[in-house]
Amino acid sequence: MKNFLIYTLATITGIILASLLLFIVMLSSLSLMVASGDKTVSISDNSVLILNAGVSIPDRTDPSPFAGFDIINMTVSDAPGLNDILKNLDKAAADPKIKGVLIENGMLPSGWATTEEIRDALDKFREESGKFVIAYSDYMLLQEGYYLSAVADRIFINPSSMVDFKGISGDVMFYKNALEKIGVEVQVIRHGKFKGAVEPFLLNKLSDENREQIKDYTGSIWNHAVSRISEDRNITEGQLNQLANKLAGYMAEGALENKLVDGLLYRDQLYDTIKILSGLSTDDKINLVTMSKYTRVPNPKKTAYSKNRISVIFASGTITMGKGTDYNIGGNNYADIIRKERKDSSVKAIVLRVNSPGGNAIASDLIWRELKLAAEVKPVVISMGNYAASGGYYISAPGTKIYANPTTLSGSIGVFGLIPNAGNLLEKKLGLTHETVNTNENSDFISIYRPLEPYERDVMQMSIEKIYADFVSKVAEGRNRSRESIDSIGQGRVWSGASALKIGLVDELGGLRVAIDGAAKLAGIDSLYSVKELPVVEDPYMKLISQLSGNMRMNLLRKELGESFRYYNEIKEISTLSGVQARLPYFIEIH
Repeated sequence: MKNFLIYTLATITGIILASLLLFIVMLSSLSLMVASGDKTVSISDNSVLILNAGVSIPDRTDPSPFAGFDIINMTVSDAPGLNDILKNLDKAAADPKIKGVLIENGMLPSGWATTEEIRDALDKFREESGKFVIAYSDYMLLQEGYYLSAVADRIFINPSSMVDFKGISGDVMFYKNALEKIGVEVQVIRHGKFKGAVEPFLLNKLSDENREQIKDYTGSIWNHAVSRISEDRNITEGQLNQLANKLAGYMAEGALENKLVDGLLYRDQLYDTIKILSGLSTDDKINLVTMSKYTRVPNPKKTAYSKNRISVIFASGTITMGKGTDYNIGGNNYADIIRKERKDSSVKAIVLRVNSPGGNAIASDLIWRELKLAAEVKPVVISMGNYAASGGYYISAPGTKIYANPTTLSGSIGVFGLIPNAGNLLEKKLGLTHETVNTNENSDFISIYRPLEPYERDVMQMSIEKIYADFVSKVAEGRNRSRESIDSIGQGRVWSGASALKIGLVDELGGLRVAIDGAAKLAGIDSLYSVKELPVVEDPYMKLISQLSGNMRMNLLRKELGESFRYYNEIKEISTLSGVQARLPYFIEIH
């Protein structure tokens, strides 16, 4: 027994010491990464820039050296944001060392609007530089990836690969039956016949209105994509729809035969092709440069110094009260940021990049107020990403000018409240009872233990109507339209960016770079300006402490749950909702 305890204690001590040693080694390695993160680098001649598509691409690169760090596998992946990808493509067009771009397609879509912006940047890169753009896929070329790849000079896939070209589908999950089984009633107060966010809790199928709006925006996105692919691939729109109907790309040979791709190549053959396109022989060496590395390569184009600045504020995620986090939009924090930029005389214009399905109505109003005040003294330009809907549109409304991509999901001008009644779950399913003692008639308003009384429901409805009327009035003011006209296109309905342009919810189609250029013109500073990106990034060492625990936990969950991980995230987000919500209907996944 004594020896057993000695061995056990020795083993535990060894594990602790090994863990400490591993942590020290990791910290030292990451410290070196921090130190080298800001250093400029050089690349050799005959280089090809790698664009990793089919990975999660945020609007803004996380400048922390720990971004993309997988603590489970002890690997670091290339994780540039849209902002750096756009800058790098512009820089590469003028860089004589860069011979072309290789699009490496993967399995994780980044959103149609993000894909659209990168696609436009690649198109501009080709036109300005005359350099090649090649797309390649090892396994499956997803539909969103195919839309991006269609802009390339040539599309190649592995002989065992396939092209996922089938049209767009929008899925909605309904919780009504499941909630009934566990004894939970969701009490809904809403305004807007299209506010489909509440339907999963009330119905077990789509309403006619909800089906109509989903059909409309998915159809708009698909028709836009097919139109552009048709131009790129010289295949008629009718033929493309026929190929989608027949799933013609699900065999590599079928994709080639129907001209969806230009060749079936193994990776060694791909590299030989790239060498030849670069003017080399197959025996020569070619340098493949990642986006993250190329970000630290100096721009060959010299720009004149200017003290004029444009502040680009990235607002991504759900809108919440308070400071928020790196992954959502804290109403108080963003209001403070906008106020500071409004008062800074060197800031000549503000660009708000919105990529949000909405969220807390009060937090949205805080941001709206500061943007309205800012727009009274300098141009405030809105750039909409994948989503700028409900609360995301609310904060966009005071913009001097609003830009969206054709594939952006916007609008959803509507408000709702959800109040669960878990009385049956607690009492009949779990055997938990309770009693409440009130000093006044409605002291326990709002309670999850009982249904709403008629008077309480009326109070909630009045609150919803007030917020909706305020929402409509602010959009009408910002868009210089009547309240009636905004109400007619509101009611919670979701619109694609292309449709939003037609009905006047946005001013022009274009991405982030177009919006920044538009802000410069409105401010009268043309090309003589610098760009300041906000919010200010947290110190990387402080971020390490939270990421080591947070990333480890999330990576473990992701590995354990697999495809079901997204449902965990949805439930987690629902649990954090508070107050009246102005947010996008349900969790939309377009594929």
